[in-house]
Amino acid sequence: MNPKGMNHKVIIYLLFSLFVLLVSYESQQTAAVAVHHETVSQDEAIRLRILANSDAVSDQILKREIRDEVNAAITEWVTGLIDLEDAKTEIRNHLPEIEAIVARELEKQGMNQEFTVTFDEVQFPTKLYGNLVYPAGIYDAVLITLGEGMGENWWCVLFPPLCFLDMANGEAVETNAEGNTAVESEEEIEVTFFVVEIFSNIVESLFGKEQA
Repeated sequence: MNPKGMNHKVIIYLLFSLFVLLVSYESQQTAAVAVHHETVSQDEAIRLRILANSDAVSDQILKREIRDEVNAAITEWVTGLIDLEDAKTEIRNHLPEIEAIVARELEKQGMNQEFTVTFDEVQFPTKLYGNLVYPAGIYDAVLITLGEGMGENWWCVLFPPLCFLDMANGEAVETNAEGNTAVESEEEIEVTFFVVEIFSNIVESLFGKEQA
């Protein structure tokens, strides 16, 4: 047997083994992350979403003021409740108070904007709170739309109360869970294709030289 041919096969075998090990490692890392997070069903939470009129500073300040007042009020209303349906009933009964809060904050800021307050099914992206993952989907939620509702929005979990976590972290962004998963997936793909590319280049180089 040609020694050069044998060396080529050994190199190819080693590269393929490295590729398998890398893919296996990434799979184990993904599984380990999943084990340490608990997924919460859409039927186990009530959420809040506030759509600002625009990204203008004044509109974003208004959104935050309304956020603070509405969250404080709803937290007081649902504190001590255990049953989700009781919390829904309590929130529905207080919708006029939420509208009054929004109207008061608009007046305080000297702004003349139309607004709507509804308690309905609303689409949300994935959100991570500690080890709790709230997957993307439709949730029962208080939806406050200010003006055109075209600005950066803010969302959190009203029941059980987790909004304070978002307030501590500043502006709510599209979910760490979804974002991190997407980034991790992209990194895995990049690593995988990087290894494949190296593998292909070496094989092409070896066999290309051999043919030449």
